Amino acid sequence: MKFIDGGICAAKGFKAAGLHVGVKTKNKEKRDIALIVSDCDCTAAAVYTKNLVKAAPLHVTKENLSNGKARIVFANSGNANACAPLGEENARRMCNAVAMQLGLSENDVLVASTGVIGQILPIDIIEGGIAELVSNLSYEGSKDAAEAIMTTDLSMKELAVEFIIDGKPVKIGGIAKGSGMIHPNMGTMLAFLTTDCAISSEMIQKALVHATNVSFNRISVDGDTSTNDMLTLMANGLAGNDKITSEDESYDVFAKALNKLCIDLAKMIAADGEGATHLISCHVSGAKNEEDAEALSKSVISSTLVKAAMFGMDANWGRILCAMGYSGVAFDPDKVNITFKSNAGNVAVCEAGRGLPFDEITAKNVLTEHDITIEITLNAGSAECTCWGCDITYDYIKINGDYRT
Repeated sequence: MKFIDGGICAAKGFKAAGLHVGVKTKNKEKRDIALIVSDCDCTAAAVYTKNLVKAAPLHVTKENLSNGKARIVFANSGNANACAPLGEENARRMCNAVAMQLGLSENDVLVASTGVIGQILPIDIIEGGIAELVSNLSYEGSKDAAEAIMTTDLSMKELAVEFIIDGKPVKIGGIAKGSGMIHPNMGTMLAFLTTDCAISSEMIQKALVHATNVSFNRISVDGDTSTNDMLTLMANGLAGNDKITSEDESYDVFAKALNKLCIDLAKMIAADGEGATHLISCHVSGAKNEEDAEALSKSVISSTLVKAAMFGMDANWGRILCAMGYSGVAFDPDKVNITFKSNAGNVAVCEAGRGLPFDEITAKNVLTEHDITIEITLNAGSAECTCWGCDITYDYIKINGDYRT
C-alpha cells in the first residue's frame, strides 16, 4: 500500500468540482458547494452522527442509500440545514436539482451540509449555481471539492492510497472537513471517500463501520458531537478486481487500506482543531482488552484540563491520571506508568502511580513540539489503543464566541 496524489479523484471514474455561489456570505472567495460524481453506478455505504438531533440531509441520505447504491455526493458548507425551516424539503431540492442537471435519479444522491445550525438553507442560491458546478466537473477536481466543504478548517484534508487486489491496482481516495464541535462518535465532520474496488454493499458497509471505529471515532477536539456528521464511501468497481462479497483475503486488504486512509484523515482533523497548536496522541498499552484501552485513551484526549496543560507545555501528568480515573474503566492506578514523547525526546513522569523526579526544562522542550504523544502503560494485559486530540487555546474561545454572528 502506498499514498498517492489525486484525493477523491484518484480512483478511476470519479470527477469532482467545487464552486462559490454565496452560501458563505462572510467570505466570497471560498468555495461553498461541492460535487463528486462517478462515471457509473456504485455500491455505497455511510456512517452518521450518534447525536439524537440529526440534520435534514442525513435523513434524506439515509433514505436514498436504503438500496446500498449511489452515484453522486452533493454538499454545501456555510449552512448546516439542521433544525431549520423546510430542512428536508430543501435537502431533497438539492438532490433533485443536481440529479436533473446530470440526467440521473435523485435517489442516487448523497446530500450533506455543514455550517451554522438553525438557519434556513438558501436553496435558491444553491440551485442557481448547479449548472456551473456540473460544468466544472473534472478528474482533477478533488482539491476544489475539498475546499468547498471547509468551514473553520485552516488546512485542506485530502488523501488517497493505492494497493493491489487480484493483481489489479485499486485506489481509495478521500476528502474531509472538521475543526470544531469534534468528539468521538463522528465529531462535527464530513468525509467523502471513493474507490474503484469492486465490492458488495454489505461488505463496503462492514468495512466502513470498522474503519470509522478505529479512526474518526477516536478523535476529539472539544467534546461536542455534531448534528451533521457523515462519512460516505462509493465504490464503482472500475479497478476490475473480482467482486468482494465475503470477508476473504481481498476484503482484508481492502479493509486495511481503508483503515489507514481514515486514520490519517482523522489525525488531520484532530491536528486542525480550532485554535490548536498541538496534535496529541494518547497511546494506552498493557490493558486487559482493547475496549478498556480505547475508553481510557479517549478520556485523556477529551479532558479540557489535559488539553490546557498541553497548550501551556506543562507536564502536569496528574491531570492524565485524573482523566483515566473518571473514564469508567476499572484499572489499578498503582501500576500506571506515564511518559511524554515527541521529536525532542522522551520524559518519564509517573511510575507505578507515583511521580518521578524529572527536569522541567527537558519536559517543556518535549512538549514544545507540535506532535506530542502521551504514552500510558497499565501493566494489566496486552491490549492497546491510540486516540487523537489537540490542545485548547485562547483562539478556540475567539472562534466559537461569535461563530454565528
